[in-house]
Amino acid sequence: MQTSLRLYALATATIIGLLSVPATARAQPAPTAQPAGGQPYAIVGSEVWDVPDPVSGRGYQVFVALPASYASDPQRRYPVVFVTDADYAFPIIKQIGRRLNLDGPRIEDFILVGLSYAKGEDGKTSRQRDYTPTPKRAGDTSHGQAAAYQLYLRDVAKPFIAGRYRTDPARSLFVGHSYGALLGTQILFSEPGLFSGYILGSPSFWFDRRHFRDLEAGYAARNKNLAAGIYLYVGQFEAARKDDPRYNRTTDMVADNRAFAKSLLARKYPGLNLKSAVLNDEDHLSVAPRGFTEGLKHLLPAR
Repeated sequence: MQTSLRLYALATATIIGLLSVPATARAQPAPTAQPAGGQPYAIVGSEVWDVPDPVSGRGYQVFVALPASYASDPQRRYPVVFVTDADYAFPIIKQIGRRLNLDGPRIEDFILVGLSYAKGEDGKTSRQRDYTPTPKRAGDTSHGQAAAYQLYLRDVAKPFIAGRYRTDPARSLFVGHSYGALLGTQILFSEPGLFSGYILGSPSFWFDRRHFRDLEAGYAARNKNLAAGIYLYVGQFEAARKDDPRYNRTTDMVADNRAFAKSLLARKYPGLNLKSAVLNDEDHLSVAPRGFTEGLKHLLPAR
């Protein structure tokens, strides 16, 4: 076991050493126009880095967007927002962060980091493996590897970002929706200090017969405090109603969210900052941009 840990540490240190540069990196000037001639559309002001996992051997990438003030304020350190399902969520949160502050600061400037799916895999394959806490059955390797992915975030992805950019080590947010929020819930109850805040949207609490209840109860039995900021959201139409096509048919995710928030508040953790919201006129597929916006406003208000 000790040999394995030493090999893991050596592999991780090698990856970080090869990929990192001093934290004096500067934001690059944004191009004024997109390339033409049928070239792919690029997200202006973004960077892509290969940050593989030395343990699983999977190739992952991080997508990075620096705030407009990064180049002009070289002594400043920034909170970092890490978002799962980056193909979808990274461009949305990048624009939310920009637009919220157009008429004056409403949220803090932040470094945005999108966490990609594994290279060569579609989103379904990556997310159901990396974001779920337990296998569905004995021998199932397509689910239940969230703990391994959590180690990758802690030991590889986060150190890479900290080594390359001017980050505030005390402030980082995790953002996840659906399975991504399920991953965030596992991190919250196994290593809450990995992030200072969590935006958990429409978590898949139904997974494995509501395994989240065991996670929450186990944490409470071992701890007297949960020092974290949490914004928990779900759409109104994620409640269960069979007589209305706008609603879920069987799984009541609104009830699950409310039960989760109630359990946390009942623990009376002195360090917990929790806000829970049911967002009207939204369903599982529409609610995320609004939830991201409200979560950033709650956890990163302008100072």
